[in-house]
Amino acid sequence: MKLYILNTGYLETDMNNVEACANIGTKSQPHVLNKWIKLPVICFLIENEGEYVLYDTGSHPDAMNGYWPDNLQEIYPLYQKEEEKLENQLALCGVKPEQIKTVILSHMHLDHAGNLHLFKHADIYVPKADFMHARTQIQLNPSPITHGGYIKNDLEVVAKQYHLVDEDFQLSEGIDVINLPGHTPGLLGVVVHLKDQGSFILPQDAVYTENIYGPPAKASGLLYDSLSYFKSIEKVRKLQQQYNAKVIFAHDDSFFQTLVKAPKYYE
Repeated sequence: MKLYILNTGYLETDMNNVEACANIGTKSQPHVLNKWIKLPVICFLIENEGEYVLYDTGSHPDAMNGYWPDNLQEIYPLYQKEEEKLENQLALCGVKPEQIKTVILSHMHLDHAGNLHLFKHADIYVPKADFMHARTQIQLNPSPITHGGYIKNDLEVVAKQYHLVDEDFQLSEGIDVINLPGHTPGLLGVVVHLKDQGSFILPQDAVYTENIYGPPAKASGLLYDSLSYFKSIEKVRKLQQQYNAKVIFAHDDSFFQTLVKAPKYYE
């Protein structure tokens, strides 16, 4: 089994969107300068006995050309080079989108579900609670400003089959899918058990950064359910201890620099 880390560019945003109250005023220093930071957008390709599983699909390449509404382009601008487009990252691994028959989405936000249109032929595993919530949000009214981090066109991609997940399960030998709600109503993480380099936990936005992971765990700036969020972080911590696993932090730029990226891989 091989685990490839795909670099599909990065977002920028205010640090307070990532770590709650990371930079706030005090009595002695009431006026503070906010920090504007980079958020890598990571997708994962798992190769297992000639079969390919893709975990998350990144952002749509036309995000900054009108595909995303203006408010999201302002809050989370995407920077993506040609070689960072998902299909080009897959090409580094010698893989075409049509060869991928299974896609797991951590959740339906714009930087995770943006290339679903490349996988209409595939089985798509999504967190049931987030899928239902996202579909509701985009149908309540036509204004994209009310849709939060969801993009209507992403959610309306017709695929071979959507599988709505609300329980942990083993996708195949060496690949476990786990539920990590809190950031959104439902979120799917993946645990990959490699032969030589051990286990890797991929929690995506359930654990934005190494600093948030702690201990103690810190709140994200964007939470749907804070109680579930902290329970999910502790679930990741227990699994890390159980498997002596490495946790890949979703949007941590400093941590991202330490990772082996495609076409190199972990095995």
